[in-house]
Amino acid sequence: MGMQIQAAVLVAPNMPFRIETITLDEPRAGEVLVKLAACGVCHSDWHVVTGATKQPLPVICGHEGAGIVEAIGDGVTHLTVGDHVILNWAPACGDCFYCQQGQPNLCATYTDPLWAGMMLDGTSRLHRLDGTPVYSYCGTAAFADYTVVPAPSCIPIRRDFSLVTASLIGCAVATGVGAAWITADVQAGMSAVVIGCGGVGLNTIQGAALRGAAPVIAVDIHAGKLDIAQAFGATHGILHTDAASTLSAIRALTGGRGADVSFEAVGLPDLQELAFAAARPGGTVVLEGLSAMGTATNLPGALITRQEKTIKGSYYGSVDARTDFPRFVEEAAAGRLQLDALVSRTWGLSEINEAFADMLTGSVARGVIVFP
Repeated sequence: MGMQIQAAVLVAPNMPFRIETITLDEPRAGEVLVKLAACGVCHSDWHVVTGATKQPLPVICGHEGAGIVEAIGDGVTHLTVGDHVILNWAPACGDCFYCQQGQPNLCATYTDPLWAGMMLDGTSRLHRLDGTPVYSYCGTAAFADYTVVPAPSCIPIRRDFSLVTASLIGCAVATGVGAAWITADVQAGMSAVVIGCGGVGLNTIQGAALRGAAPVIAVDIHAGKLDIAQAFGATHGILHTDAASTLSAIRALTGGRGADVSFEAVGLPDLQELAFAAARPGGTVVLEGLSAMGTATNLPGALITRQEKTIKGSYYGSVDARTDFPRFVEEAAAGRLQLDALVSRTWGLSEINEAFADMLTGSVARGVIVFP
């Protein structure tokens, strides 16, 4: 027996989200029903809207969520009703090759079904009122007041921490801070450049700054984003107009060499190539922005060899959500990680199209959909 929920549904590429009443099935074995408190507005969801990320439709997007456990299916032992949880869009089974190698963010068990918009058994818990299936983006479908997710997608946290703030840990914070702390392992005194100052880039900046990197150089096409970046620890800001002038400015701030580590937090091939050029010989390039499927980036092999540059992909900040999400909560509670300041504005679910329009203007650090 299902329940009726309110959700923002994407029915076709390049169309507005449409608020619909959807039937949500009860959680099955190994699944959890969550009442959403908040869900961040992330560019990765916009990639589904534009078609840059291929996804079965109709779909309920939203992957940066937090809420309260309402019910649990058979076999779920690490959660109880009433737990406060952050949604983890890269759940880990704990048993596959990648989980055993200490790379749970690359878990092979969940990747294929979740990218197909289904639960692990290959079926959806979401249906229109006429019974036709609706898909779940990343297995989280968090642009809805309730959702059913795989149990490993629920990471329990302390109950005295704001769920609105906690929602951002589920993507922007994990991806950005994780890229700095885990993927790149930034150390004190290293120079860092971060290209793109959205939610992920701002968290990369604060992650690098908290590790003692200097200088920390922010690059963006919006002057307002550079002001925000300084509040998160950037020592310098470069307004990007063209690759040559941006590269010249980066090198001027790094002894003419380039940065020890450069991060690309947008997912555009030309900016990934700029990040490569901005890293010094012997330096590291971290690609954390999600590129459109099918795009290609020119990373010249001759220079990779001759200059000994290391190129790393960073998927979800290389985090182990089970241990890193609670750690980020503790860092924020202690006042070291700035999370509240990330929330520029909140909206109700009915205002979701306005929220994405504001995101695209570059006027917000992070917008959040908040549920009653």
